[in-house]
Amino acid sequence: MATAGAPGARTTARLLGPALLAGVLTAACGEARPHTSAAPPTSPAPPASASASATPTASPSAVAPEDLCTRIVAHWARETLDGDTYGDYQSMGLSDGQYAILRTVVDAARAAKKGQGADAATELIDRRARDGCVAWYRSGGPGEGPWR
Repeated sequence: MATAGAPGARTTARLLGPALLAGVLTAACGEARPHTSAAPPTSPAPPASASASATPTASPSAVAPEDLCTRIVAHWARETLDGDTYGDYQSMGLSDGQYAILRTVVDAARAAKKGQGADAATELIDRRARDGCVAWYRSGGPGEGPWR
């Protein structure tokens, strides 16, 4: 009769397998960098004189609100006029006021396209979108009035 080995060895092997697996998984899922007690590096604060005298300025790539409004209203007016899309103002990324401008522009562009052709409608879209957005932002823009 063959002996199966000592009972203590089987118990040790049965417990050691899951323990080794847990250790490998923990090591694999841990952070790649070594653990230290030091705080993470921080960027230095600007000198007090520089931060006190600095005035906030707009980013050189910033777009004026009426220009951005004109771009997005004209874009969606062309899309809507071509029949490529329809959506509510939220799906288009427009505010309620911008959507009101869009509806006015599209109505006028449809009439122009029917009577004068697609080129006239495109020119009208650019002009009316610009006029509507400039007027809207002159009177306060999205911060004025309910749901704007």
